Amino acid sequence: MEKKYRLRKNEDFKLVYKKGKNYWNRNLVLYKRKNGLGYSRIGFSITKKFGNSVERNRAKRRLKEICRLNFHNIENGYDIIIIPKKNVMDINYKQLESAMLHIFKISHLMRK
Repeated sequence: MEKKYRLRKNEDFKLVYKKGKNYWNRNLVLYKRKNGLGYSRIGFSITKKFGNSVERNRAKRRLKEICRLNFHNIENGYDIIIIPKKNVMDINYKQLESAMLHIFKISHLMRK
């Protein structure tokens, strides 16, 4: 994904956490907030409770790849934060992709 489509600043993360809506399923938590830009930005957050750095980075790589492949289906104008839950390490890529698409659908971020 291009740099402008990534949510990177701490202030942006705090704003989405404070003013945004959250959605969840068994594997993921998603926060969203309108950003007023003409495009959406996506950020990822994983706590240290998740595991060591190898496990955290592997989970982030998988999530980023799923978002990159499905970015054209996401509605424009939102800041989105995706937080995986601990059991993400135990599921395969297809199950994670299914969970990601499900959470985008229940949060009304998928284009029709």
